[in-house]
Amino acid sequence: MFSIFKKKIIVPHVRLTGVIGNLGRFKQGMDLSSQQDILKKAFSLKKAKNVAISINSPGGSPVQSHLIYSYIRQLAEKNKKKVIVFAEDVAASGGYFIACAGDEIYANSSSIIGSIGVISASFGFKDLIKKIGVERRVYTAGKNKSTLDPFIDEKEEDVSRLKKIQLELHADFIKIVEKSRGKKLKDPEKNNLFTGEFWTGSTALKLGLIDGIGNAEQVLREKFGDKVVIKKFEKQKGFLAKKLSSSVDNQVENLINLLEEKAIWQRFGL
Repeated sequence: MFSIFKKKIIVPHVRLTGVIGNLGRFKQGMDLSSQQDILKKAFSLKKAKNVAISINSPGGSPVQSHLIYSYIRQLAEKNKKKVIVFAEDVAASGGYFIACAGDEIYANSSSIIGSIGVISASFGFKDLIKKIGVERRVYTAGKNKSTLDPFIDEKEEDVSRLKKIQLELHADFIKIVEKSRGKKLKDPEKNNLFTGEFWTGSTALKLGLIDGIGNAEQVLREKFGDKVVIKKFEKQKGFLAKKLSSSVDNQVENLINLLEEKAIWQRFGL
């Protein structure tokens, strides 16, 4: 008499967390180079037919968002694996761009989803340097080399040039969302899906931006049974970067990076 044993289903689970792009001396943000190895390992697990990816990001660099998205799709197609994405607190802007690499997207009912748009923010210091008696001296070869200099008055042509670039980036973002979500999207124009607005997970489900409500462990157990093995992959910060980033000399830079990152998260009330 033979016993029949049901094979265990293994699902690699990768977590992508933080502002997208290089922040500070030790590149504390999330970019392709910092996530490439961990993603490759997860997709290389031969016994797995699915790969789960949790995302918690308010966005950041459009280029790095696109690179990570493309790399995930490349690995999925090469290894013939289905990608299941889970949004945590936030999958907005570049975070949602990466989420679109998923064949299915899930979120918590209170997650922040969307912000399909492009933003650029800066400060103007012209009056400040005049007040403290500082004289600005800039020499360039090429009339547009000092575009949007924060120490002089804004030029209309500089702003127009920036907005043109933003429109091109926005069009790329929209194209990726439409390719990923297709007919699942509910009336994109009427519901302002591409205006940069963001929603809770509950509303995002109604709009077709996600496929369901639930966290990674819950959904994976519902899909593959209680005996599913969720194999976690998460990049750890290197020892040297930890040691150096905690040094006294680096505290000012760390504070600036923290404030910059905090400002990006706070756009979504976090």
